[in-house]
Amino acid sequence: MTTSLAPRTAARRQPSPSGMSPLARKRLSRAALNTAGVLVFLFAIFPVYWMVSTAFKTNDQIFTTDFIPIPRELTFEHVERILTEGVAGNSIWVYMRNSAIVALGTVLIGAVFALLAATAIARFRFRGRTSFLILLLIVQMIPAEALLIPLFLNVKRLGLYDSLLGLIVINVGLTLPFGVWMLRTFVAAVPKSLEEAAWIDGASRFTTFWKVLFPLVAPGLVATSIFSFITAWNELVFALILMSDSSGYTMPVALQFFFGQRGVDWGAIMAGSTMMTIPVVVFFLLVQRRMVTGLVAGAVKG
Repeated sequence: MTTSLAPRTAARRQPSPSGMSPLARKRLSRAALNTAGVLVFLFAIFPVYWMVSTAFKTNDQIFTTDFIPIPRELTFEHVERILTEGVAGNSIWVYMRNSAIVALGTVLIGAVFALLAATAIARFRFRGRTSFLILLLIVQMIPAEALLIPLFLNVKRLGLYDSLLGLIVINVGLTLPFGVWMLRTFVAAVPKSLEEAAWIDGASRFTTFWKVLFPLVAPGLVATSIFSFITAWNELVFALILMSDSSGYTMPVALQFFFGQRGVDWGAIMAGSTMMTIPVVVFFLLVQRRMVTGLVAGAVKG
């Protein structure tokens, strides 16, 4: 028996035709993947770095033909000018407040409707269910610009023109199909046996939904909330069309005032863009910790 296994063992230990052992090939492939990951990270992070660095460069460093990756002289001129002078006769904090109201309102309202709709689609069988799912995909394929005139007329007919509530309603409508489609997958992945076990223990449907299903779907809810927040925070076209009073503008609209006929104030634009990025990062840091804890919380509480 030992004699018959010896040739096979020796064959396994022989190096490959390329002269590399399996362990060396594994290490080489891992190093290649790590290198590719680092290159992708640098490619993704460079625009953010350039935005932040430009916000603290002097005008001489910005408007030059030389490549200056690191500011030679730091200045807070652009940030101070935005904070003190404001934009279009209003403080920059007015636009930040409007963007926060619209983004948070979109997240809260959209999350409630998306979770309820996703639960109904994943847990119940009703006529038109498949057609509704196909309709969600079709809506995602339609450009938002194609819906601009119909949505504008409906918002004006409802008396929501020139109001933040109108912007919230529009953004909820734009992000809701994606939220329903994503949350449907999370709800469908939760075993029905967990809910049935809770019903046997005497839990009501609401208690089962809140203490069993909701914690397990929380990671998907966080993912859709991040998508909705970023979409509403960066939305420009509808905020520009549906708002006539400058005091109701959001940050993306406010930054458009730095594009003038005589030139572009890149320092102020980059400083304002840097300020716009901070709330998105803070929101992600606040909610990302719940993505992992929600995976097992429902099974434990149920």
